[in-house]
Amino acid sequence: MADFIDLTGKRVLVTAGTKGAGAATVQLFQHLGAQVLTTARSRPPHIPQASFVEADLTTEAGCKAVAMAARKHLGGIDILVHMLGGSTAPAGGFSALSDDVWDQEFSLNLYPAVRLDRQLVPEMIAQGGGVVIHVTSIQNVLPLPESTTAYAAAKAALSTYSKSLSKEVSPKGVRVVRVSPGWIATESSLHLAERLAKQAGTDLEGGKKIIMDSLGGIPIGRPAKPEEVANLIAFLASERAASITGAEYTIDGGTVPTV
Repeated sequence: MADFIDLTGKRVLVTAGTKGAGAATVQLFQHLGAQVLTTARSRPPHIPQASFVEADLTTEAGCKAVAMAARKHLGGIDILVHMLGGSTAPAGGFSALSDDVWDQEFSLNLYPAVRLDRQLVPEMIAQGGGVVIHVTSIQNVLPLPESTTAYAAAKAALSTYSKSLSKEVSPKGVRVVRVSPGWIATESSLHLAERLAKQAGTDLEGGKKIIMDSLGGIPIGRPAKPEEVANLIAFLASERAASITGAEYTIDGGTVPTV
């Protein structure tokens, strides 16, 4: 029986592919036969230089450099996966968020996708097809006011932008899909659980429960694994999902409590 998903020969760019769900996505795409280029501000030793471009995607120059590298090393892009995101905003609610913080959150969570799409999607249209996947967040519908208002707003903007882009380019052969994760069990999130556990005088499982409680609970009782997020992205990027565009797929263990 043929493999359910085959990405042999597909040219793929994955942003922020050096750790967490990004790294899991890079590894899975490579396993499925794709040629993968990834990017971050610095290259970890385990990632071959030939499949990596060092760039700061919060800058216009960094996005242009990555697009140029994709053309040079891959000859173009068939699949573009925007994994980049995160937050450094302080706690303290909306009044703690300065203009600089707002700028930082949008510079990390919205503008890189907009800039790279502007560079690469016209080339997808010219070649007759492609897939763009924007990784958003459940916080675009479930913000945490204590510390993630600006991040949630930026991800909501990314989701709206993605929907609009899909309406424009899907008739031209380019599918645009969103993946909206909840809590993912990455190394950094587990460090957070450990820190919270230490502050509360409990163990790691207790620290995880603190995070889950802050989200209102996760019905399956655990965060998503990076590999599970990668599985969803790979399916949506494949020909198995050829009629899917403009949609947003939540992977959060049931965290969002509404329809």
